[in-house]
Amino acid sequence: MLSRVHTVGLDGIQAVAVEVEVDLSPGLPSLSIVGLPEGAVREAKDRVRAALGNSGFQLPAKRIIINLAPAHLPKGGSSYDLPMAMGLLGAMGRLPVACLEGTVFFAELSLDGRLRGVPGSLPAALFAKKNRFPHLVVPKENGFEAALTPDIQVYAPETLTELVRHLAGEAVLPPLPATDWRTWKEESTPEVPDLAEIKGQEHAKRALEIAAAGGHNMLMTGPPGSGKTFMARALPGILPEMTLDEALEVTAIHSVAGCLSQAKPFVAIRPLRTPHHTASKNSLIGGGSYPRPGEISLAHHGVLFLDEIPEFSRTVLEVLREPLESGEAHISRTSYTVRFPAKFQLLAACNPCPCGFLGHSHRPCRCSQAQIIGYQGRLSGPLLDRIDLCVDVPSVAADILIELPSGENSSSVRLRVEEARRVQNQRNGIGVRNTELNGKALQNHATLETTARQLLLDSGNRLGFSARAHSRLLRVARTIADLAHSREIKGEHMAEAIQYRVGSGTWGKEM
Repeated sequence: MLSRVHTVGLDGIQAVAVEVEVDLSPGLPSLSIVGLPEGAVREAKDRVRAALGNSGFQLPAKRIIINLAPAHLPKGGSSYDLPMAMGLLGAMGRLPVACLEGTVFFAELSLDGRLRGVPGSLPAALFAKKNRFPHLVVPKENGFEAALTPDIQVYAPETLTELVRHLAGEAVLPPLPATDWRTWKEESTPEVPDLAEIKGQEHAKRALEIAAAGGHNMLMTGPPGSGKTFMARALPGILPEMTLDEALEVTAIHSVAGCLSQAKPFVAIRPLRTPHHTASKNSLIGGGSYPRPGEISLAHHGVLFLDEIPEFSRTVLEVLREPLESGEAHISRTSYTVRFPAKFQLLAACNPCPCGFLGHSHRPCRCSQAQIIGYQGRLSGPLLDRIDLCVDVPSVAADILIELPSGENSSSVRLRVEEARRVQNQRNGIGVRNTELNGKALQNHATLETTARQLLLDSGNRLGFSARAHSRLLRVARTIADLAHSREIKGEHMAEAIQYRVGSGTWGKEM
């Protein structure tokens, strides 16, 4: 007897259709799984056999073949357990085959028949809605996450027995109520520092505002204790709120990575990811035998903060170059390539030298010239070329430190950032930040006044900017003009952009 059950596989953060076909035929008792299964899927036959047996369903002494179609798609993870078990019950005649139609099953099984949580329930729910499957069955701990998707009925039984009784009509389960994303948005208030708490550093805070308004990458250089990390953690507080589409995309990435929980099924605020400098290349960009998102994808639509960036391995840092340009992370395996979204804003901080006090007004630098050159050489020219703003963050004078904070708060700055983003949406297209402008779009939108054009020409001749640096300079100047409500880029806008591009510290001069 043959039965078919619907489930999904994950290709990046997209769910793709997988059909589980189960055939029982006379022959030597065996259970085979075909269709390009990976290790966790091949092991599923033992979990499924035990789960069915402990739930009161013994497999018949027949030849059993389970096919996962399409065969060319690699199948990984434990989410195929439940659909295989349901297919077996249908083929055994323990469940009417008709009751399996119109439902997507997505869960791992424990040996006693309980349904366990799996990554990717939100993409599975979005797939069910898009392909007009009215029902989705997921584990209880993934229920609220899947219920974020409207117009489908989500069921979250605790055990296999409970699900079988529901499908047989013996004890029908109520569908989960739709999860209201607005509630999670209101409850997920970001715990970030306010810019008003930062004493001094007006120049750096201005650069932070420009970075937020245009989505620009930024490098802060300064001695220990000057406030670099504090300002980095304040950046999400001045970024615009995510739209629902952005929040669902970010939540889907975190779902695939297994970072969501029943207590927090929705990512409502822009992520701030802060990997340690010992992070490996795979943890940063993503990877594994069955690829999972890395830090740059978990920072999608948010901020990736690399503190003490020279301490990261140069090999690790070089993998950032392509995602910074394309907004995607490509992970290649022998037979396939997975793409994860990685449209993040890079914010980095470092000391000017190994001891941290090069150029300090009171503390002498203890480093040799060779040590300074070696330390600064850990960041390659191509990577520095992708950083729009290079900002010096000097130590704060004692007379400023003893005073009460007197700067603008994050709410005021955020209003200006949101207004600049609104202008960009109208001019560039919805969701297209200035940092993404290229080619003809950059030429059309970055109109230069005569003074600005001459400044750009003079600085290019004197400092020898690369073609990429030239374009990034125009984008920063465009953002400064947007904050000033100017349709044209004027001389003062270009002068400020050049100042951030060249920098006042030693790192900037190397650029």
